[in-house]
Amino acid sequence: MINGGNTFDPMSDKTPPSPFAIPNVRRFIAFRVCFNARFYYPVFAVLFLDFGLTLEQFALLNAAWAATIVLLEVPSGALADLIGRRNLLVVAGVLMIAEIALLCLAPRGGGQLLFAIFLVNRVLSGMAEAAASGADEALAYDALKRDGRPEDWGRVLERQIRYQSLGYVIAMSVGAAVYDPDLLNRLMDGLGLALRFAPETTLRFPLFLTLAMAIGALVQTLGMEDIALDEAPAKTAAGEPVSMIRQTFRMTWRAGRWILQTPMALCIILAGLLFDHVIRVVITLNSQYLRAIHYPEASFGLIGSGLALMGMVIPKIAERMDGRFTPTSNFFTVAAMAAMGLTGITFFWPYLGLLPLAMLSAVMMFTNFFSSRYLNQITASEQRATVLSFKGLSYNLAYGMAGLLYALLLAFLRRHPAILAAVGDKDLEALVFEQSFLYLPGYFILMLAVLIMVARLQLKRHTKPPKTG
Repeated sequence: MINGGNTFDPMSDKTPPSPFAIPNVRRFIAFRVCFNARFYYPVFAVLFLDFGLTLEQFALLNAAWAATIVLLEVPSGALADLIGRRNLLVVAGVLMIAEIALLCLAPRGGGQLLFAIFLVNRVLSGMAEAAASGADEALAYDALKRDGRPEDWGRVLERQIRYQSLGYVIAMSVGAAVYDPDLLNRLMDGLGLALRFAPETTLRFPLFLTLAMAIGALVQTLGMEDIALDEAPAKTAAGEPVSMIRQTFRMTWRAGRWILQTPMALCIILAGLLFDHVIRVVITLNSQYLRAIHYPEASFGLIGSGLALMGMVIPKIAERMDGRFTPTSNFFTVAAMAAMGLTGITFFWPYLGLLPLAMLSAVMMFTNFFSSRYLNQITASEQRATVLSFKGLSYNLAYGMAGLLYALLLAFLRRHPAILAAVGDKDLEALVFEQSFLYLPGYFILMLAVLIMVARLQLKRHTKPPKTG
């Protein structure tokens, strides 16, 4: 029913004046902004270390986070069908609140208790990521389809990406600024206030802001609704959940088998995996790296925002490279950039060390573009989503393994006689951190050589990939 020509009735044949008049669409965009605008991201590594954790513990915690996503990413889709996508998003919002609240209450220097609290935080965070993955997008798209305007999905995505990027830039800038007690105290002086902030107080400011965003994310999920489309399969019987989960794993297994039998697909995923898991270790430690090359903490957010803005340029360059060069040429170009960036960060040049970090960020963007481009070209539509999901699972699994290896490396260096002998002029943590980066270029080149050998063997055996499906 249309009341006064202004209120849209979803049961009528008329479409709303704009896709953004649909509640699920608006709440989808707001949820994405709230869920991803985490104010502690620019100080991610130093936050954990300043609480009293070691670098080894930080690496192990990130491995636990990746492992949680790997274990839950596939069954989360079946769970969404079982309990409803809207309810799964509510669960994601509750989990986000719980994970951030834990950190807000965590004691500094709490030893094993502190590590246990952060471990629970990482597991809850991984569970929230897996629960939110795809469910919010499905609710928004189904709402568009129900109201007869699925062609507006591009407009919705464009606005969602724009608003999410804006939220990310604000979170990066503000989060780093409120973490820095010196900056806040200078601000208080400028305002003529006698208020003073200690590091142990500002430590939690980015967490408090993120907790507010978590509450906002939950509020948005509570206002969403599940959409029942005519073509959606009806739920049947008891025992369907088990059947659904089995079917989900069966589809994933089939996609994995196709990848192993398709040399081009295997090489694309292995190449992306190589770049992703090595460079992601560096990126998760970038705040500690920026501190080591003498950047003040207040600048971390601005630097992170600047690196993120490279995403406005890199895809255009990648598109031109895709049109002019072969996949092999583009692979070696990106590999050379990765090798130079990983070598550059080992020097820890004061201030100028930002350049190799920017190069590594560009490599990640090139990797995302090329892997998506080439993999979609050779994958049939009926299993495209499953193959892409398999790619994501393999990336997170490799990243988790890299976290474990990095933690073992840090433990080895911490007890190495040469490191212990050099302690004096430099803090042990800082020295171990810098020494650990020396191993990254060699590891990358070794894995690159293995990948090239595997690719040559695979592509020599098969000149043409089999059809999917």
